Amino acid sequence: MSPTIRYPEILAIARRDGMVTVEHLAEYFGVTLQTIRRDLSELADLGRLDRVHGGAVLPSGTTNIGYPERRRMNAEGKAAIARACAAQIPDSSAIFLNIGTSTEAVAAELVHHRDLLVVTNNMNVANILAQNCDCEVIVTGGTLRHFDGGLIGDITRASISQFKFDIGIIGCSAIDIDGDILDFDVQEVAVSQAILTRSRRRMLVADHSKFKRTAPARIATLGEIDLFFTDCPVDAKLQESCDVWETGIVIGSA
Repeated sequence: MSPTIRYPEILAIARRDGMVTVEHLAEYFGVTLQTIRRDLSELADLGRLDRVHGGAVLPSGTTNIGYPERRRMNAEGKAAIARACAAQIPDSSAIFLNIGTSTEAVAAELVHHRDLLVVTNNMNVANILAQNCDCEVIVTGGTLRHFDGGLIGDITRASISQFKFDIGIIGCSAIDIDGDILDFDVQEVAVSQAILTRSRRRMLVADHSKFKRTAPARIATLGEIDLFFTDCPVDAKLQESCDVWETGIVIGSA
């Protein structure tokens, strides 16, 4: 059976079940795991599916992928991005890290930095940096989002307004070809906007999968970002726009 014959059935199963797994599809079609992985990668490249650990899910413009799955997606790429970002953060800095698996990866790279003040609305970031005795961690407060440990809402924004950060580091759910930075939760977007407003330098950490997704709420544009850390070169048109905006793009390496 050729891949093009399998694709419609794979998509039909994904629409029915919400996701597909490599093992189930290999058994269903009577092919190897490697064959199914290639099929899912091809469908992901076509924008029909989003790869997750062990399978794939339907892309969505209104609902994000579950947090445990996002943690597993492209872990190596996120680690490379995090190393590149952490290398740009000097000791004795006041920084903000917001919600997201990429910002959590940055936090893991900061456990040996010295004399940091880190403000965060991410309970996971706070727990990671608890390992660094030379780092003061301030958690903003706000309404707890149980599925990802994020804090959002008016209390969070009010807490952020009390600071001026040397560096604000945000993640996002999607980036479109025009350079708009997008997310799903309007309250989270408002927090990200507050972080950018209160930061002297603004950094974005986002892997290449964010260019294959869309989301309804706009945070900002890459023109408002000083350094954008990612794991693959960006589209030539977007690169030209970033050059005009003087937005630096740093590609993390393994």
